[in-house]
Amino acid sequence: MSRVCVFTGKRTKTGQSIARRGKAKYLGGVGRKVTGVTKRKFKPNIQKVRAVIDGKICRVKVSAKAIRMGLIEKPAKRNYKSAEKATG
Repeated sequence: MSRVCVFTGKRTKTGQSIARRGKAKYLGGVGRKVTGVTKRKFKPNIQKVRAVIDGKICRVKVSAKAIRMGLIEKPAKRNYKSAEKATG
């Protein structure tokens, strides 16, 4: 499965990392110079969570932002009965 949020559609984006050297002009230097450009990836914060979708509980990949925004509905907590009380 890919790193994509089910609700917001967030996915891995590509970009560049720019390496510079030198002293900025406003600090008294001759200016910052670009010495290299490298490709990089910006990955979203994807979590696997259990959510209620169409009345069924299923495990989906969701971004942390979607969880904070309240876009997912989590299933109700189960109340487990201990073995001693069930048999005794």
